[in-house]
Amino acid sequence: MSLWSYLTKRIGFMTVTLFFVTIMTFAITNILPGNVAILILGENASPERVHALRDQLGLTQPLWIQYIDWLGDLLHGHLGQSLRYGQPVEALIAERLPRSMLLAVSAVTISIILSIPLGVIAAVKRNEPADLAASMFGFVGISIPVFLWGIVLVMVFAVWIDIFPTGDYVNPLQHPIAGIRHLVLPASALGFALTAYIMRMTRSSMLEVLGEEYVKFARAKGMSRRVVILKHALRNAIIPTITVVAFQFAYAFGGVVVLEKVFYWPGIGQLTLIAIQNRDIPLLQGCIIVIAIIYMLSNLMADVLYAYFDPRIRYGGGE
Repeated sequence: MSLWSYLTKRIGFMTVTLFFVTIMTFAITNILPGNVAILILGENASPERVHALRDQLGLTQPLWIQYIDWLGDLLHGHLGQSLRYGQPVEALIAERLPRSMLLAVSAVTISIILSIPLGVIAAVKRNEPADLAASMFGFVGISIPVFLWGIVLVMVFAVWIDIFPTGDYVNPLQHPIAGIRHLVLPASALGFALTAYIMRMTRSSMLEVLGEEYVKFARAKGMSRRVVILKHALRNAIIPTITVVAFQFAYAFGGVVVLEKVFYWPGIGQLTLIAIQNRDIPLLQGCIIVIAIIYMLSNLMADVLYAYFDPRIRYGGGE
Protein backbone atom coordinates (compact mmCIF):
# COMPACT_ATOMS: atom_id res chain seq x y z
CA MET A 1 0.00 0.00 0.00
CA SER A 2 1.46 3.38 -1.02
CA LEU A 3 1.66 6.35 1.30
CA TRP A 4 -1.06 8.20 -0.63
CA SER A 5 -3.38 5.20 -0.49
CA TYR A 6 -2.74 4.92 3.22
CA LEU A 7 -3.55 8.61 3.78
CA THR A 8 -6.65 8.41 1.57
CA LYS A 9 -7.93 5.52 3.67
CA ARG A 10 -7.29 7.46 6.89
CA ILE A 11 -9.02 10.58 5.55
CA GLY A 12 -12.03 8.49 4.53
CA PHE A 13 -12.19 7.06 8.03
CA MET A 14 -11.99 10.59 9.45
CA THR A 15 -14.90 11.69 7.26
CA VAL A 16 -17.12 8.87 8.52
CA THR A 17 -16.10 9.60 12.11
CA LEU A 18 -16.88 13.29 11.69
CA PHE A 19 -20.34 12.41 10.39
CA PHE A 20 -21.10 10.45 13.55
CA VAL A 21 -19.66 13.30 15.63
CA THR A 22 -22.15 15.70 14.04
CA ILE A 23 -25.02 13.35 14.94
CA MET A 24 -23.87 13.05 18.56
CA THR A 25 -23.18 16.78 18.86
CA PHE A 26 -26.60 17.74 17.53
CA ALA A 27 -28.39 15.17 19.68
CA ILE A 28 -26.59 16.02 22.93
CA THR A 29 -26.87 19.81 22.56
CA ASN A 30 -30.58 19.56 21.84
CA ILE A 31 -31.42 17.56 24.96
CA LEU A 32 -29.79 20.09 27.28
CA PRO A 33 -32.26 21.52 29.81
CA GLY A 34 -33.65 25.01 29.32
CA ASN A 35 -35.53 26.95 26.69
CA VAL A 36 -33.48 29.02 24.28
CA ALA A 37 -36.35 31.38 23.51
CA ILE A 38 -36.93 32.11 27.20
CA LEU A 39 -33.21 32.70 27.72
CA ILE A 40 -33.28 35.28 24.93
CA LEU A 41 -36.58 36.98 25.78
CA GLY A 42 -36.50 36.62 29.55
CA GLU A 43 -38.70 34.82 32.08
CA ASN A 44 -41.52 37.36 31.77
CA ALA A 45 -42.01 36.90 28.01
CA SER A 46 -45.49 35.90 26.90
CA PRO A 47 -46.08 32.38 25.53
CA GLU A 48 -46.95 33.90 22.15
CA ARG A 49 -43.60 35.69 21.86
CA VAL A 50 -41.76 32.56 23.01
CA HIS A 51 -43.53 30.43 20.41
CA ALA A 52 -42.93 33.02 17.67
CA LEU A 53 -39.20 33.13 18.44
CA ARG A 54 -38.96 29.35 18.56
CA ASP A 55 -40.64 29.23 15.15
CA GLN A 56 -38.25 31.90 13.85
CA LEU A 57 -35.24 29.89 15.08
CA GLY A 58 -36.61 26.71 13.50
CA LEU A 59 -37.00 24.98 16.87
CA THR A 60 -40.59 23.92 16.24
CA GLN A 61 -39.60 21.60 13.40
CA PRO A 62 -38.85 17.90 13.99
CA LEU A 63 -35.30 17.25 15.17
CA TRP A 64 -34.36 15.27 12.07
CA ILE A 65 -35.30 18.22 9.85
CA GLN A 66 -33.35 20.57 12.10
CA TYR A 67 -30.35 18.25 11.82
CA ILE A 68 -30.50 18.09 8.03
CA ASP A 69 -30.73 21.89 7.79
CA TRP A 70 -27.85 22.30 10.25
CA LEU A 71 -25.70 19.71 8.45
CA GLY A 72 -26.36 21.40 5.11
CA ASP A 73 -25.25 24.75 6.51
CA LEU A 74 -22.21 23.05 8.05
CA LEU A 75 -21.16 21.60 4.69
CA HIS A 76 -21.34 25.12 3.25
CA GLY A 77 -19.13 26.48 6.04
CA HIS A 78 -21.93 28.21 7.94
CA LEU A 79 -22.22 27.23 11.60
CA GLY A 80 -25.24 29.34 12.45
CA GLN A 81 -25.84 32.56 14.35
CA SER A 82 -24.68 32.95 17.94
CA LEU A 83 -27.60 33.61 20.29
CA ARG A 84 -25.29 35.31 22.79
CA TYR A 85 -23.34 37.59 20.46
CA GLY A 86 -25.67 37.88 17.48
CA GLN A 87 -22.77 37.17 15.11
CA PRO A 88 -21.98 34.24 12.80
CA VAL A 89 -20.46 31.39 14.78
CA GLU A 90 -17.69 30.86 12.22
CA ALA A 91 -16.58 34.48 12.65
CA LEU A 92 -16.38 34.11 16.45
CA ILE A 93 -14.44 30.87 16.17
CA ALA A 94 -12.11 32.29 13.52
CA GLU A 95 -11.27 35.12 15.92
CA ARG A 96 -10.50 32.79 18.83
CA LEU A 97 -8.90 29.96 16.85
CA PRO A 98 -5.43 31.53 16.31
CA ARG A 99 -5.19 32.38 20.02
CA SER A 100 -5.84 28.81 21.12
CA MET A 101 -3.55 27.53 18.37
CA LEU A 102 -0.75 29.81 19.58
CA LEU A 103 -1.19 28.61 23.17
CA ALA A 104 -1.37 24.93 22.18
CA VAL A 105 1.66 25.02 19.86
CA SER A 106 3.74 26.92 22.43
CA ALA A 107 2.78 24.54 25.24
CA VAL A 108 3.48 21.41 23.20
CA THR A 109 6.82 22.84 22.05
CA ILE A 110 7.82 23.47 25.66
CA SER A 111 6.71 19.97 26.68
CA ILE A 112 8.64 18.29 23.84
CA ILE A 113 11.81 20.24 24.62
CA LEU A 114 11.58 19.15 28.27
CA SER A 115 10.04 15.68 28.11
CA ILE A 116 12.00 13.83 25.42
CA PRO A 117 15.47 14.60 26.87
CA LEU A 118 14.16 13.81 30.36
CA GLY A 119 12.64 10.53 29.16
CA VAL A 120 15.85 9.48 27.39
CA ILE A 121 18.00 10.36 30.40
CA ALA A 122 15.64 8.52 32.74
CA ALA A 123 15.79 5.38 30.57
CA VAL A 124 19.56 5.44 30.10
CA LYS A 125 20.13 6.14 33.82
CA ARG A 126 17.57 3.58 34.95
CA ASN A 127 17.19 3.32 38.75
CA GLU A 128 19.85 5.99 39.23
CA PRO A 129 19.25 9.39 40.86
CA ALA A 130 18.58 11.03 37.48
CA ASP A 131 15.87 8.44 36.74
CA LEU A 132 14.29 8.86 40.15
CA ALA A 133 14.29 12.65 39.83
CA ALA A 134 12.70 12.53 36.37
CA SER A 135 10.11 9.99 37.50
CA MET A 136 9.27 12.12 40.54
CA PHE A 137 8.79 15.12 38.27
CA GLY A 138 6.50 12.99 36.10
CA PHE A 139 4.37 11.87 39.05
CA VAL A 140 4.07 15.45 40.32
CA GLY A 141 3.16 16.71 36.85
CA ILE A 142 0.44 14.09 36.41
CA SER A 143 -0.95 14.59 39.92
CA ILE A 144 -1.28 18.39 39.79
CA PRO A 145 -4.22 19.71 37.71
CA VAL A 146 -3.26 22.06 34.92
CA PHE A 147 -5.15 25.00 36.43
CA LEU A 148 -3.14 24.60 39.66
CA TRP A 149 0.07 24.89 37.64
CA GLY A 150 -1.35 28.14 36.33
CA ILE A 151 -2.18 29.48 39.79
CA VAL A 152 1.28 28.56 41.11
CA LEU A 153 3.05 30.29 38.21
CA VAL A 154 0.87 33.38 38.60
CA MET A 155 1.62 33.56 42.33
CA VAL A 156 5.37 33.11 41.86
CA PHE A 157 6.18 34.99 38.66
CA ALA A 158 3.34 37.54 38.46
CA VAL A 159 2.64 38.36 42.11
CA TRP A 160 5.77 37.67 44.14
CA ILE A 161 8.53 38.30 41.59
CA ASP A 162 6.37 40.43 39.28
CA ILE A 163 8.19 39.79 36.00
CA PHE A 164 5.23 38.56 33.93
CA PRO A 165 1.61 39.77 33.65
CA THR A 166 -1.10 37.78 35.38
CA GLY A 167 -2.96 37.08 32.18
CA ASP A 168 -4.90 38.44 29.19
CA TYR A 169 -3.94 38.21 25.53
CA VAL A 170 -1.83 40.52 23.40
CA ASN A 171 -1.36 39.83 19.70
CA PRO A 172 2.36 39.00 19.26
CA LEU A 173 2.22 40.06 15.61
CA GLN A 174 1.30 43.59 16.66
CA HIS A 175 3.27 43.80 19.91
CA PRO A 176 5.93 41.02 19.89
CA ILE A 177 7.50 41.67 23.30
CA ALA A 178 4.20 42.17 25.13
CA GLY A 179 2.65 39.21 23.31
CA ILE A 180 5.45 36.87 24.36
CA ARG A 181 5.34 38.11 27.97
CA HIS A 182 1.61 37.38 28.16
CA LEU A 183 2.13 33.96 26.55
CA VAL A 184 4.94 32.68 28.81
CA LEU A 185 2.91 31.80 31.91
CA PRO A 186 -0.11 30.04 30.32
CA ALA A 187 2.10 28.17 27.84
CA SER A 188 4.50 27.12 30.62
CA ALA A 189 1.67 25.98 32.90
CA LEU A 190 0.15 23.86 30.16
CA GLY A 191 3.57 22.71 28.92
CA PHE A 192 4.60 21.48 32.39
CA ALA A 193 1.38 19.48 32.70
CA LEU A 194 1.88 17.87 29.28
CA THR A 195 5.56 17.16 29.93
CA ALA A 196 4.83 14.48 32.50
CA TYR A 197 2.80 12.30 30.10
CA ILE A 198 5.22 12.59 27.19
CA MET A 199 8.25 12.02 29.43
CA ARG A 200 6.82 8.83 30.94
CA MET A 201 5.92 7.44 27.51
CA THR A 202 9.40 8.27 26.16
CA ARG A 203 11.03 6.57 29.14
CA SER A 204 8.91 3.43 28.78
CA SER A 205 9.54 3.21 25.03
CA MET A 206 13.27 3.74 25.44
CA LEU A 207 13.53 1.04 28.12
CA GLU A 208 11.80 -1.43 25.80
CA VAL A 209 13.96 -0.54 22.80
CA LEU A 210 17.23 -0.56 24.73
CA GLY A 211 16.65 -4.25 25.44
CA GLU A 212 16.25 -5.19 21.77
CA GLU A 213 18.83 -7.33 19.99
CA TYR A 214 19.69 -4.76 17.30
CA VAL A 215 20.65 -2.24 19.99
CA LYS A 216 22.91 -4.82 21.64
CA PHE A 217 24.37 -5.62 18.23
CA ALA A 218 25.08 -1.94 17.56
CA ARG A 219 26.92 -1.72 20.86
CA ALA A 220 28.86 -4.88 20.04
CA LYS A 221 30.02 -3.32 16.76
CA GLY A 222 31.74 -0.63 18.78
CA MET A 223 29.40 2.25 18.06
CA SER A 224 29.53 5.09 20.54
CA ARG A 225 26.85 5.22 23.21
CA ARG A 226 25.56 8.53 21.84
CA VAL A 227 25.08 7.10 18.33
CA VAL A 228 23.36 3.97 19.65
CA ILE A 229 20.94 5.98 21.79
CA LEU A 230 20.10 8.80 19.38
CA LYS A 231 20.31 7.08 15.98
CA HIS A 232 19.08 3.56 16.74
CA ALA A 233 17.15 3.53 20.00
CA LEU A 234 15.43 6.92 20.01
CA ARG A 235 14.29 6.72 16.37
CA ASN A 236 12.31 3.55 17.13
CA ALA A 237 11.23 4.55 20.63
CA ILE A 238 9.78 7.83 19.40
CA ILE A 239 6.88 6.18 17.55
CA PRO A 240 4.63 5.53 20.62
CA THR A 241 5.55 8.99 21.89
CA ILE A 242 4.12 10.53 18.71
CA THR A 243 0.68 9.25 19.69
CA VAL A 244 0.90 10.90 23.08
CA VAL A 245 2.13 14.17 21.56
CA ALA A 246 -0.77 14.18 19.07
CA PHE A 247 -3.37 13.61 21.77
CA GLN A 248 -1.74 16.13 24.09
CA PHE A 249 -1.81 18.76 21.35
CA ALA A 250 -5.52 18.16 20.82
CA TYR A 251 -6.07 18.30 24.58
CA ALA A 252 -4.05 21.50 24.84
CA PHE A 253 -6.12 23.02 22.06
CA GLY A 254 -9.60 22.37 23.34
CA GLY A 255 -9.51 20.88 26.80
CA VAL A 256 -8.09 23.70 28.93
CA VAL A 257 -11.18 25.75 29.58
CA VAL A 258 -10.24 26.30 33.21
CA LEU A 259 -6.67 27.36 32.34
CA GLU A 260 -7.96 29.92 29.86
CA LYS A 261 -10.21 31.20 32.62
CA VAL A 262 -7.29 31.49 35.03
CA PHE A 263 -5.24 33.57 32.59
CA TYR A 264 -8.18 35.41 30.96
CA TRP A 265 -7.02 33.89 27.67
CA PRO A 266 -9.78 34.50 25.09
CA GLY A 267 -9.44 31.21 23.23
CA ILE A 268 -11.87 28.64 21.96
CA GLY A 269 -11.99 26.89 25.34
CA GLN A 270 -13.33 30.00 27.03
CA LEU A 271 -15.72 30.52 24.10
CA THR A 272 -17.06 27.01 24.68
CA LEU A 273 -17.61 27.79 28.36
CA ILE A 274 -19.51 30.96 27.47
CA ALA A 275 -21.68 28.96 25.07
CA ILE A 276 -22.51 26.43 27.79
CA GLN A 277 -23.29 29.09 30.39
CA ASN A 278 -25.64 30.93 28.03
CA ARG A 279 -27.06 27.80 26.37
CA ASP A 280 -25.92 29.21 23.05
CA ILE A 281 -26.59 26.03 21.07
CA PRO A 282 -25.23 27.15 17.66
CA LEU A 283 -22.03 28.44 19.24
CA LEU A 284 -21.61 25.32 21.37
CA GLN A 285 -22.15 23.05 18.37
CA GLY A 286 -19.61 24.99 16.33
CA CYS A 287 -16.98 24.84 19.07
CA ILE A 288 -17.46 21.09 19.54
CA ILE A 289 -17.15 20.41 15.80
CA VAL A 290 -13.99 22.51 15.49
CA ILE A 291 -12.37 20.82 18.50
CA ALA A 292 -13.32 17.39 17.10
CA ILE A 293 -11.70 18.29 13.76
CA ILE A 294 -8.55 19.36 15.59
CA TYR A 295 -8.42 15.98 17.34
CA MET A 296 -8.80 14.18 14.02
CA LEU A 297 -6.16 16.27 12.28
CA SER A 298 -3.79 15.63 15.18
CA ASN A 299 -4.28 11.89 14.76
CA LEU A 300 -3.77 12.21 11.00
CA MET A 301 -0.50 14.04 11.61
CA ALA A 302 0.53 11.25 13.96
CA ASP A 303 -0.18 8.72 11.20
CA VAL A 304 1.98 10.70 8.76
CA LEU A 305 4.83 10.81 11.26
CA TYR A 306 4.41 7.06 11.87
CA ALA A 307 4.90 6.47 8.16
CA TYR A 308 7.99 8.69 8.18
CA PHE A 309 9.69 7.03 11.15
CA ASP A 310 8.58 3.49 10.27
CA PRO A 311 8.12 2.93 6.47
CA ARG A 312 6.58 -0.49 7.14
CA ILE A 313 3.40 1.23 8.34
CA ARG A 314 2.60 2.94 5.05
CA TYR A 315 2.91 -0.38 3.22
CA GLY A 316 0.46 -2.10 5.49
CA GLY A 317 3.05 -3.67 7.77
CA GLY A 318 4.91 -5.52 5.03
CA GLU A 319 1.92 -6.79 3.03
